[in-house]
Order: sequence, then structure tokens, then C-alpha cells
Amino acid sequence: MSSERQLSLETPLIRRSIPRLAGLATELLDAGLAQVPGTEQLPPGHFADDVAPSIVAVVAAILRAIDEQRDLDADEIAALVGPVVERQAEERIPLRMSVKAFFGGVHQLWREIAAQAEPADLPDLISLSDLLLDLLEHLNIIMAETHADVVQSIFGTEREARRELSSALLHGGPAEELAIRADISLADEYDLLAVQIPVGDRRIPIADEAVARRRVRVATEILDDLSGMSPLHTFDGTTGYVLLPPPPGGDDAVRYGHVAGELSQRLGTPVVVIEFHAVARTRLPTAVLEIKELSELAVSLGKPSGTYTLDDLMLEYQLTRPGPARDRLATRIVPLLEHPHLLEALQAHIRYGWDRKSAAAAVHLHPNSFSYRLRRVADLTGFDPSDPYDSRMLAAASTVYKLFAPNQISDKD
Repeated sequence: MSSERQLSLETPLIRRSIPRLAGLATELLDAGLAQVPGTEQLPPGHFADDVAPSIVAVVAAILRAIDEQRDLDADEIAALVGPVVERQAEERIPLRMSVKAFFGGVHQLWREIAAQAEPADLPDLISLSDLLLDLLEHLNIIMAETHADVVQSIFGTEREARRELSSALLHGGPAEELAIRADISLADEYDLLAVQIPVGDRRIPIADEAVARRRVRVATEILDDLSGMSPLHTFDGTTGYVLLPPPPGGDDAVRYGHVAGELSQRLGTPVVVIEFHAVARTRLPTAVLEIKELSELAVSLGKPSGTYTLDDLMLEYQLTRPGPARDRLATRIVPLLEHPHLLEALQAHIRYGWDRKSAAAAVHLHPNSFSYRLRRVADLTGFDPSDPYDSRMLAAASTVYKLFAPNQISDKD
């Protein structure tokens, strides 16, 4: 055994404890479950048929190891505990819950034996503690490996089926058979989210698969909490789409405003989310194209982390539709390209509106010098920034130019 002090069934502490251990399975089970909030809501005896016999068998294995003067056999413990952990994983019981329950049971076992100890038993109690620490090490490894195997073999397949179903719904492919494989009922309508991490703001290249996997895991956790179930999504760590059942009685207000904030906070990078509400299943392929454009538009405009709807980007979206008006607007900015100081003054004017003093201060100019630059803008563009109508036209032209540089505009647009 791992301790220098050899235990045996005749050791006084063990001899006094054995009668108590014989009927201890239910108490150890209850002690373990007491460590996990929420298990009191389960039906009485939910774990008794599986776990109680395993507890009895593990206690017997400990006594055999003591009797045979050897260390615990990892394979023996795995054979006793592995099937229990496997069934719990199949029932979607979180690994954290299983670990806390098993640790709680072992802790209670130690307390029961320690309660029988007398001062002279201290060396034997220390040896027994070493043995129980070995047991916890075996349990930890068994639970982690078994749970991971189940998740990979069963839930990995289910997650892949959900991902395939998501893709089919988003692209208008056949979905009924995939829905059966994914064990999910199809809805007539979905709230559609586009999630995007701006490329320029990534601190670690997305080629790093570990970062991408972590982002997907974090996003899935947040969406799980949001929907109360595993969500349908195609998020790959950079971009993707999410399908959620619309809330009852939902209105047009932003429904998922906190999603971008939570993702940004936990991932440590800006996140832009666009949301569409109650999209008919048959219209999802068209909606995906629209929401993709809005997502890319928000990122191109340098919008801060947040959740946006069409209403938030309506003007910019309409301004950027292809056509002669868009092209002509963009060309009004071209004369200013050779005069960066004038373009800077125009942008300050657009940003501060009619607050000429603040706009001038932003570009470190005297108000009179600032006014002179705006007059030069009027001379070169044909639009006078001091005129309300012309000022709006220049703001629109500036937005179009920001998104479509002159060499991006062609006749085929």
C-alpha cells in the first residue's frame, strides 16, 4: 500500500468501522447528492438502482485492498464506477455534478470512519486517508475519461447532426431526416442571429484551432442558457448563424442585446450580432443572405460590439445598394482625396453636426479656419456643408465612400 503504516482488517479502527460500513451505501449516496444543488428536485431514488450498488462494491474493493495489503486496483475501480458514469453522461448529467457527488460520497465515508477513531488510531487514520486519496485520484481519471468518451461518441454525433440540420435549414435543403437524427422538432419560425468577430480585432489568428474551439464552446454555453437547450448554430469561432425559437408574444425590440456583450467579455474580443425576428422556415435562405450583408456592413462601418437590427442599420444599408445613385454619391468625395485636411474637417462636421466649436476643436483648428475649410469642401464637391440638405448628402456620400472606395465602383455594379 502507498502508506508506510500497513492497515489490515484487524486494525482496531477498521474493525470498529466495518459494522457501520455494511449499511452505509444510502447515506453515502445522499451525502454525495447533497453537494449538488437541484438534485433534490429529482424523483426519489433516481440514482439508487445504479449508484448504491456501485458504492457497496467500491467499499468492498477498499476492504479487499486492505485485507490483501496492496494498493487499490485502478482497473477494478474503473469496472465498478465506469458504467455508472457512462449512464450519467448518457442522461446528460454534467461532469461537474458527477464529480461533486462522488467527492461528497468519499468525504462522507472518511467522516464515518474518522468518527470511530480514538487518539491512538491517528497513524491508521492517516494511512486510511492516503488510501482514500488514491481512490479519489482513480475516480477523477475514470470520470473524466468515461464522460469524454460518451460525449465524443454520442453527443459528438448529435452535435454534428444539429450542425448539419442548421446548415440545411439555412440553405433550404431537406431537413426532416436530419431533425430526426438530431432529436429535435422543427419549428415554423426562427429568430435568426448572425454572429461575427471582426477580423482586424482578433488577437490570436483563427488558424489556431484551440482558440476557435474555445470560442465555439463559449458561444454554445451562452446560447444554451439563452434557449434552455442545445441551439442550432453554425458558428465556427469567427462567423456563423444561430436559429432560436421565437419567444411567445415577442415584439420588434432587440431581444438578444446581451449576447454580443457576453461573448465579447468572455472571448476578450469585439463581437457583432445581427438579429432577425420570426423568420419563416421557408424564408431562411433569403434571410441568411440579407443578414450576412448587414453583418458585413456593421463590421465595415466599424460598429462597436453590440447587437443590431435592420432598424439600426437601415440608412447605411439602403445607401450601399448598387446603382447609379450610390456611385455618383461616392464620386462627390473623390475631389477631397488630394486634400486630407479638408476630408478631416468634413468628417468632424458630420460627427459634431452644427456644433462648429467642438468640430473645430476636434481637428485642432480655430472656428474661422474650420469654416474656411468647409467652404473649400463646398467648392470641390458642389455640396455646401452649411446647408442642411447638402450636409446630409455629404454624410451619405462619406458613408458610401467609406464602404466602397472608387476602384471598387464599376459599371457592372
